Amino acid sequence: MKAKNSKWKYPRTRLQWLWDNMEGARLLYVFAILGTVIYNMMQLTVPFFSGRIIDRFLSGEGARQYLEAHTDEFIRLLLLMIGLTILRCAIVYLDCMAYEKVSQTVLFRVRNFLYDKIQRQDMKFYSTYRTGDLMTRVTGDLDAVRHMVAWVVRMVVEAFALITATAVYFIAMNWQLAFSLLIVAPLIFFIIYVFKLLVAPMHALLREKLAYMNTVAQENIAGNRVVKAFAREDYEIKKFDDCNTDFRDTNKKTALVWLRFYPFIETLANLLSVILILVGGLFLIDGKLSMGEYVAFSGLIWAIANPMRQLGNVMNEFQRFSAASAKVMEIYYSEPEIKDAPDAVDKPERFRGEVEFKNVSFMYSDGKLPVLEHISFKAEPGQTIAIMGETGCGKTSLIHLIPRFYEPIEGEVLVDGVNVNKLKLTQLRKNIGLATQDVLLYSDTIDGNIAYGDSELSKEQVVRFAKYSAASDFIAKMPEGYDTIVGERGVGLSGGQKQRISLARALAVRPSILILDDTTSAVDLETEKEIQESLRNLDFPCTKIIIAQRISTTKDADQILIMQHGEITERGTHEELIKKGGYYAELVKLQAGA
Repeated sequence: MKAKNSKWKYPRTRLQWLWDNMEGARLLYVFAILGTVIYNMMQLTVPFFSGRIIDRFLSGEGARQYLEAHTDEFIRLLLLMIGLTILRCAIVYLDCMAYEKVSQTVLFRVRNFLYDKIQRQDMKFYSTYRTGDLMTRVTGDLDAVRHMVAWVVRMVVEAFALITATAVYFIAMNWQLAFSLLIVAPLIFFIIYVFKLLVAPMHALLREKLAYMNTVAQENIAGNRVVKAFAREDYEIKKFDDCNTDFRDTNKKTALVWLRFYPFIETLANLLSVILILVGGLFLIDGKLSMGEYVAFSGLIWAIANPMRQLGNVMNEFQRFSAASAKVMEIYYSEPEIKDAPDAVDKPERFRGEVEFKNVSFMYSDGKLPVLEHISFKAEPGQTIAIMGETGCGKTSLIHLIPRFYEPIEGEVLVDGVNVNKLKLTQLRKNIGLATQDVLLYSDTIDGNIAYGDSELSKEQVVRFAKYSAASDFIAKMPEGYDTIVGERGVGLSGGQKQRISLARALAVRPSILILDDTTSAVDLETEKEIQESLRNLDFPCTKIIIAQRISTTKDADQILIMQHGEITERGTHEELIKKGGYYAELVKLQAGA
């Protein structure tokens, strides 16, 4: 994951990244920005026409006579004011709709891209990122990104368009009064800049607190059985309460940063009215300013004050976006370390199923000692290889190298004579059926779970593979048979039943290589015997690599490998290993009750 641990080394800046993801809606967004500029410039129309009406028809010399002589002009100015106000309302409405459409387009595109990116990551990625943190990135963080596109950018454009247009208009009317009013702007901008420096790290911390709280909630919900088994509900409630309290306190501290600055900005904004009364009043008395111009200034003073007030909130939201987008872009630009090689071999045909390890050593990226050392063995197509050994000796790590979940630090893993790092990942993994002791079933029907690897399977085929795994009998007794919906992670099924459905799912892809990691540990001996008989009589060729602890599972294997401390210490058939009198022979005696 190349983007990990880099502070800001992505190929695009945040705003460039947003622009990239507006593809197909960029023109609409440009029109939306132009619309924001236009409708804010139109804010000047009402004060402009009001000033003219006052000077010509209300306060000027001979105003009454002028009104009687030019009633049509008076009506025309009123209609223009009304018409332009209605037009401005229409532009605002269409503009807001455009911003929302573009923001939803960006949100949809990025969320899909992130999900695709997460799906294609390697095992190292999933051991690095917590589930709750990833959920935060595709929900809350993306909402901050959408808010940036739909609201923050519009507010920034609106503020600067309104201030600029008003400033130009004020200067055109009376530059002395204009500069008297605008002199407070640099002070407000300075305060906003200081606020930005203080609030930025607070938003980054707030986002981390939220991710941790989501992680705690996710782990608790996923592990609800363990919580109830140990009666730890009160402990978990207290744990979440502590996280929630921490998040609340950080949220309050972040809000208080703005509240410390808000009185200064509000005071400076209100100071504009005081300046207008004092300076504008003197100019009015001295005849340097007409009553209509004074009304125009008064009617537009908010156009300077309000954007200045809003800049603090805008900066607050921008910092929220900044913290969230950094986390989103970290995933967006991350690349898996395990991926197709540029010169990957194309093998669209079914694999023969030959597996060979040549002097393979392996160590996890966060480990200090090798998990596997100098592993060498070969499984010919159609053979059964059994792997046995004490817990922690590296059996599961070994089989994870075959579908290339991890890569060895030394040696080669070959399938059909080709190093797995030269095979296309999709083609390699489609030829491998994997069933593990820890079974994950989806919230779907039993039929859907078995046909997960091949959604085109017919009902008859699903039933056949269920028979191979000795699952068909208990499935037939369920309320809706194969259409019975199992809960998340297979809730409602026993451990043995879940294992049998998992085995049926692995067989359903008709793999060239079948890997079973203690898959029958939770089934009774009679059912295991039935499964072993089915595996010997599959209707398709298949190399089997089986991790097991029971001698009944391994005794008929073509080759049995005994692993200790990451190395193969014994190898041979059942009879050969008994004659050697080593670990396997002792295990046979132990399980026989001798």
